Amino acid sequence: MFDIDRWIEIWVTITRNKTRSLLTCFGVFWGILMLVILLGAGTGLRNGIMGNFDGFATNSVFFYSDRTSEPYKGFNKGRWWSMRNRDLESILQNVAGIEDISPVIWGNRSEKNIVYGQMTGTYNVKGVMPGYFRIETQDLYYGRLLNLIDTQEKRKVCLIGAKVNETLFRNEDPCGKYVRVNGLYYQVVGVIKAKSSNINIGGRSENSVFLPFTTMQQSINQGDMFHFLCISARRGFSVLTIIDEIKTILKAQNEIAPSDPQAVGVVNLAEGFATFEMLFTGIDILVWLVGMGTLLAGIIGVSNIMMVTVRERTKEIGVRRALGAKPVNIISQVMSESLLLTALAGLMGLSLGIFCLDVVNRILSAQPSESNDTFFANPEVSIQTAIAATVVLLFSGLLAGLIPAWRAMQIKAIDAIREE
Repeated sequence: MFDIDRWIEIWVTITRNKTRSLLTCFGVFWGILMLVILLGAGTGLRNGIMGNFDGFATNSVFFYSDRTSEPYKGFNKGRWWSMRNRDLESILQNVAGIEDISPVIWGNRSEKNIVYGQMTGTYNVKGVMPGYFRIETQDLYYGRLLNLIDTQEKRKVCLIGAKVNETLFRNEDPCGKYVRVNGLYYQVVGVIKAKSSNINIGGRSENSVFLPFTTMQQSINQGDMFHFLCISARRGFSVLTIIDEIKTILKAQNEIAPSDPQAVGVVNLAEGFATFEMLFTGIDILVWLVGMGTLLAGIIGVSNIMMVTVRERTKEIGVRRALGAKPVNIISQVMSESLLLTALAGLMGLSLGIFCLDVVNRILSAQPSESNDTFFANPEVSIQTAIAATVVLLFSGLLAGLIPAWRAMQIKAIDAIREE
């Protein structure tokens, strides 16, 4: 049962020597403050860097054709080759674990290749399948994305980027209107902008025009070839295994030596994102080690000062023992004093640390930014982390009082009463 009188007695004992109590509190206060600020800074770094890739599939891999580096079946090395529709069909039939897939065709970026009335501009042109927009996800401003029916029926429709819409249509809704793309007319069905600002496939979406893959293949009159292949892996499947299987299919169907290390180019973003996660995990571990080291120094200070306090109160403890005080009463008083000092200092440090992080976050949010490019954003401490820090703090407070409490229990009543 909660004994208010005992806690009042403990508070009076603590305030008896204010200077010592303040010194005791400062070490713990500073330790928990540093821990919270370091944790918040680590979170801010993670949010800033990963925010630049927000919306881009972290399990994605890309393939492109390159010159062969080995002779094979009568072909000399240095031969150019192209991926074709048959490669796409074989990959879909034989490779398990693919979540989304889209071949990509690059169009000619000639001078003023996009026209609407008197308005013209020079922009990227891409032919893609619907899966593309689940790998490089988009913010949809007007209309809809390209779908499977557009691809199957080879519809003459297009998506335009936000910058294209700004130039041609002054940011008004362009859906249903026709634009000329490399000499051919297409109906606009939507306006998009990529969610990720620092990573893109062949140019930023806001500066691009997207056509259905089959429509683009037909319009450029280059047969069934395509230039780039985007895939994302399902959860639970090995990305490296998928890469090996796709490379094997591409080499087998295009007369490329199985040992050729150059002919099939691969960009493994999944590996890059995994490296980032390992980096941030390492930073979190380092932050906890540094923060706990600082907190430990404060806890040691609390323990040392409690030892001095027990020494000064030797006679008082002896009298209480002589009057029948139980060992648990002596232990609980010493450990309660340590716990109260640690909890007060720690909670003040925790509160100040969260307040400082909130101030920094407000300052960063108030700064105008034309892009999302940043390496530090939204520094914060999650509720789970705050609870964990509080538990560690309270445990440390009890631990700090353990040795002084044991020392108090070694004091014999008769010796303590004779103490001068």
